[in-house]
Amino acid sequence: MTARIGVVTFPGSLDDGDAARAVRIAGAEAVRLWHGDADLHGVDAVVLPGGFSYGDYLRCGAIARFAPVMGTIVTAARGGLPVLGICNGFQILCESHLLPGALTRNEHLHFRNRDQLLRIESAGTAWTNVYQAGQEVLIPVKNGEGRYVADQRTLDELEATGRVVARYVDGNPNGSQRDIAAITNEAGNVVGIMPHPEHAVEALTGPSLDGLGFFTSILKHLAGAPA
Repeated sequence: MTARIGVVTFPGSLDDGDAARAVRIAGAEAVRLWHGDADLHGVDAVVLPGGFSYGDYLRCGAIARFAPVMGTIVTAARGGLPVLGICNGFQILCESHLLPGALTRNEHLHFRNRDQLLRIESAGTAWTNVYQAGQEVLIPVKNGEGRYVADQRTLDELEATGRVVARYVDGNPNGSQRDIAAITNEAGNVVGIMPHPEHAVEALTGPSLDGLGFFTSILKHLAGAPA
């Protein structure tokens, strides 16, 4: 049976179409979910896409976290539903307290849009299991509020428990503490990443195919999950 991956659209989302396309290229069915509908329609996993969401002018993701769909997603994620938050989706995951820390204004106060080298630090999550720890991948980054910050205790805990999923290599585009580009929760089913893997799934439009692994990883995870 084909896996059904939900892609949420918020008012202001601009990469939901790209995320849905990446899901299809990976071999799954993309199910479009609306922020105002709390029903997840039986999906096997969820992607919170990049772009923007309403209320970002207050703090990125601060209002979107209260969307009806997020109440259902938070409960389901705590029960094991795989969730990937990309860029603004990462911000929403932090605002929803599914992931620790916060994403703040880039340290240099400029928007950054470039192809960014990352190092995969953890291949043990639902979204990174086709990679190898230490593998370097090239994925676009585009953000103005992408600087990951947390208190030292949280940063140390993320490091000690292997929950840093990816780091920036050859230059930190936003000043993220400890070069963190992606993190996961304790169970490994929720991952937040600031760069955009959905923009690196086709040779025609991306700098590489390196981002496709995030979407094939979830299919591998679901194939091995108990029915």
